[in-house]
Amino acid sequence: MTIHAYQEIYLNKAQAALGDAFDYAVNTCCISGADFVKLFIVSSISKRMENGDPAYLAGKSGIEIAVDVILETTGKQPDTKPQEHFDRSAEYWIGWAVCYYQWYSARSYNDIFKVLSFDDLKRMYYMLHEADITRFVDIADEKMREHFKETNLKRYRTTYGCSQSELARRSGVSLRSIQMYEQRNKDINKASALSLYRISKVLGCSIENLLER
Repeated sequence: MTIHAYQEIYLNKAQAALGDAFDYAVNTCCISGADFVKLFIVSSISKRMENGDPAYLAGKSGIEIAVDVILETTGKQPDTKPQEHFDRSAEYWIGWAVCYYQWYSARSYNDIFKVLSFDDLKRMYYMLHEADITRFVDIADEKMREHFKETNLKRYRTTYGCSQSELARRSGVSLRSIQMYEQRNKDINKASALSLYRISKVLGCSIENLLER
């Protein structure tokens, strides 16, 4: 079971906000989708959203999020006024879908966009924008697994036959930390010696076996 950074009740608002942010940045401010992705993932806003900051989940509109991203990363405030859209654009769907997947998977936006480029996502829009979001999740999961091979921790854990929650309970290391180590959202090489020792004792391996080369 994945531990989410924020409750599901905030998810729809966050999806709509990120969808509006992408739509405004690309279609109103005329920033290319690939460039806005780069600005977004290097900004503090992407980290604050994935960590469940309520100011960005429920407090700001998509346009305000886009403005914050652009201002923080370029030092320039966009002066283009938002335009009214009656249809959901491909850019809106990209922000909406990626926001859902980030919440669902607990992966960082940086990792998601590393595997799924803006152009990849735009091609997926034409196939998936009318489908249930679970179809997008399945495809994204498959691409993530192809790109990010199993960590040593996951390999030893599954060989031992231990679930993530069981390992967390028996080792005293939080479930979220174990998930993030396995997804490479946290560097296990920088984990505390005590955490590594506790995990290794449960799995019957050495600390060195858990480290990534």
